[in-house]
Amino acid sequence: MYKICILLILLLLFTGCSLDNAQKETKQDQEVEEAVAGSMEIIATNLSIPWTITKQNDMFYMTQREGKLVAINQKSGSVIPQKLTLTKAVLHDGEGGLLGFVLAPDFKTSQQAFAYHTYTQDGQTKNRVVILQKNENTWTETKTLLEKIPGGRIHNGGRMRIGPDGKLYVTTGDSGVAELSQDRNSLAGKILRMNLDGSVPGDNPFQNSYIYTYGHRNPQGLAWDDKGNLYSSEHGLSAHDEINLIRPGSNYGWPVIQGDEESPGMVKPIYHTGNITWAPSGIDYHDGKLYIATLRDSKIRSYDITSESVSIVHDKSGRMRDVYIEDTQLYTITNNRDGRGTPQKDDDKLIKIELSSQE
Repeated sequence: MYKICILLILLLLFTGCSLDNAQKETKQDQEVEEAVAGSMEIIATNLSIPWTITKQNDMFYMTQREGKLVAINQKSGSVIPQKLTLTKAVLHDGEGGLLGFVLAPDFKTSQQAFAYHTYTQDGQTKNRVVILQKNENTWTETKTLLEKIPGGRIHNGGRMRIGPDGKLYVTTGDSGVAELSQDRNSLAGKILRMNLDGSVPGDNPFQNSYIYTYGHRNPQGLAWDDKGNLYSSEHGLSAHDEINLIRPGSNYGWPVIQGDEESPGMVKPIYHTGNITWAPSGIDYHDGKLYIATLRDSKIRSYDITSESVSIVHDKSGRMRDVYIEDTQLYTITNNRDGRGTPQKDDDKLIKIELSSQE
């Protein structure tokens, strides 16, 4: 009887502690949600699968996957349709369409931008990188930088960023053909690097090749930290989504390894999601952390580069496609109308979150 009493007391103590911890965690979650809700502002609504956020002064410029480009006034929230003139039509099929978009470093004077879009040629799905020239609300293709990047209904990559070195970086997916990621004669499943005129940089890791890294499945995020390190987000096969530290010439393993698996000459991610699926897309860097837009996970998450810890920043808006950070303001876009989400009222939206209230 004495032993039974002791066991009962221990059980009660343990249960009480567990309940206390659960209640504490629930309270913390509620506090985080309230803080996020209080700092969130919806800038624009009724967008249609927006894919990339760019910004110049008070004006956002965004691609929409179905092949449209819009400008959004930050102060008024007004959405201004832009005319887009391309030499090859945008193919909006599955995950393909009008995807990456980045303003030229001298956009204020040149009014030029770079775009990545899916198209069809001889019955095959491809992707291409072009230069656009802005004239008032019309954007016209003036030069093709790269074509015939393998594409498909899935895994088109599509993120573009201009690095601290002034080069254009472009992510490509494996187009649903996994073995292409290991093939250095194919542009699929890679991170590409080019000069802004479309030529191959002389210091690329492979001679006369745009390929900067390979062995990727479907990378959709690029960001540099304040030390010049490049990071990429990548979709895993079944969970095991990745954050990779990108080093020129490296092989990131797909489809040979994933998660914690190892193989000679292949690089593991610095973080992966294990058996949880994020479907990470656009990322950006701020104050020691990567901020990640997740689609399946429907959140904005942060990854602390030093502590390797992950936190939830925002989780109330559904599927999230891209992140753009300016000072302490994080801008993000929903993708609830992409065929895999549940559209909410006025979707899709451009949202602003004040990061200072999150730290």
